[in-house]
This record gives sequence, C-alpha cells and structure tokens, in this order.
Amino acid sequence: MKLRVAATAIGAAAVTLLAGSPAHAQAALKPYDHQDPYRTGCGNSARVVRTAAINSRANGKVGTIKLMWSGKCKTNWTEIFTASSASGTIRVYRNGASDTFRFKKGNGGRHWGNMLYANNVCAWGSVTVQWNGGRGGQNGSGATSKACG
Repeated sequence: MKLRVAATAIGAAAVTLLAGSPAHAQAALKPYDHQDPYRTGCGNSARVVRTAAINSRANGKVGTIKLMWSGKCKTNWTEIFTASSASGTIRVYRNGASDTFRFKKGNGGRHWGNMLYANNVCAWGSVTVQWNGGRGGQNGSGATSKACG
C-alpha cells in the first residue's frame, strides 16, 4: 500500500511540473495538432487552398491531392482522392513541423491526414500511394505547392 501512495504522489508531482512547463503551454496554443479535422469539427467549414495531381510513371494521373485550411481552427491538413484499392502515406508540413498519416485501401478512395496549426506560416502537403503491392509501376506520388499566410 505504501508503494502505491508513493507512486501516486510522484505522479502528481510530475503532472504539476509538466503543467507549468513551457512545452505544456506551447501545446495548449496548438490544441488541434495531430487531430482528425472532421472529428473535431474543423473540417466543416474548410476550404481548399492548393491542389495538385497524384501521378504514376506507368499510369499517369492516379488521383488528386488537396491542401485544406480551416479558418475556424487555424489549421491545415492534406486530403486525397485516388483509387479505392490504393494505400499509402499522407503528410502535411508547416515550417518546423509535420504530421504523417498512413491510410489503407477503401473509403471510396477519399482519405485525409491529421491537422497542424499553421496560422501565418507556410504549409504544404504530400502523398505516396500504391496498389497491388506497387508492382509494375502501380504507385504514385504528389505534392502541393506551399501556401503561406
């Protein structure tokens, strides 16, 4: 029993120290980082700020990548539309940070990554996709240009 009380007291002290730390304060300023834009409601009033093609050497255009912006949440994220049989990796970047989201085939080929706070900084997105194991050139990639502001 004494061990449990000591562990609880140490845990409480650690939480108190973290709550007052600069890292905790910084995290509080960016509450939507690495969150799903549609589960948080940020995607409800979002708009597309950059669009580009997802291309494959063997198959040409295999989809579209969009950099999204939520003025309500001051966040960006990347959305794609590609073959529903594709899987891959969606990334969003801002100056000094990034988020990576891996998606599986399905969802009608529409997928999106998590958000990053990006108010008054540059942001951009990228994606890599593959289908049928990527054999025979069945893979592609795309990236948006930077959106700054």
